[in-house]
Amino acid sequence: MMKQTLGTRIALAIFGAIPLTVRKSFFVSLSLLFYYVHTRRRLITIHNLKCAYPEKSISEITEIAKGAYRNFGIVAAEFFDIPSLNRENLNNIIETEGLENCKKALEKNKGLLLFGAHFGNWELGASALSLLVRPILIVYRRMDNPFLENIITWVRSVSGNILLSKSRAMRRLLRHLKDKGILGILIDQNWSRQEGCFVEFFDRPACTTNGLALLALHTEAPVVPAFMARMPNGKYRLMIGEEVVLTRTGDSQEEIIVNTQKFTRIIEDMVRQYPDQWFWPHQRWKTQPLIDAENTTAPKMPE
Repeated sequence: MMKQTLGTRIALAIFGAIPLTVRKSFFVSLSLLFYYVHTRRRLITIHNLKCAYPEKSISEITEIAKGAYRNFGIVAAEFFDIPSLNRENLNNIIETEGLENCKKALEKNKGLLLFGAHFGNWELGASALSLLVRPILIVYRRMDNPFLENIITWVRSVSGNILLSKSRAMRRLLRHLKDKGILGILIDQNWSRQEGCFVEFFDRPACTTNGLALLALHTEAPVVPAFMARMPNGKYRLMIGEEVVLTRTGDSQEEIIVNTQKFTRIIEDMVRQYPDQWFWPHQRWKTQPLIDAENTTAPKMPE
């Protein structure tokens, strides 16, 4: 586990001492303030939602957008409670569904590839899986701010999870799977053309990491989806789906695209069930496929 800096200890002590209801109110208000003040990010959020749900009115779109910001505020507020979680008190806030799918996949002794999205409370989900099953090796992008990097990394690893920067991580990932470990990866963010492949996400081409498909096809480790959805009563349901059966065609590039599409479709189905619990402000469709010069009708993201 990463060593705490003095700033991390102070921040955790201060926010941890504030009652959760007060913390939620503060962070949700802060998130909504950001929604109104940061015009460009708000427009990106509305644009993403309007393209995903062309049948919805602008008032419905706006409500989902605000809900996405509220969700992020709640995730931030609850983040400071993660260090106090253990097997005994976890059941007070979380119910599980499909935990047997995870255990069944591990019985194959080939490791396990768990994938999800920035959905619900993904931070709480990772810690819960560590406590309920076993610690996970989590691939992540380092924060630019050293203070945020330390506090976020420490909290993420306090339950036993191991953090690994995504840059040049493949060899470590292969070794971890060979040792029958669990690898966790969120695959719902935009990638460059050089690093990903295009699949359909809400009926639009979205450049998606091909890393999960590559690992699954190469190692034959089972692939299982996991999501932490917030229920109306404020508690959570950790939902672990059945193993995704890989498609093999003999064409390696086709296999990567077809299976990445499968994984992405599972994420889309979950987001459609809880649209206000996904991170719509992210520029998910920023990278666009190359098009012919004569084609000028491709949708553009707000700058």
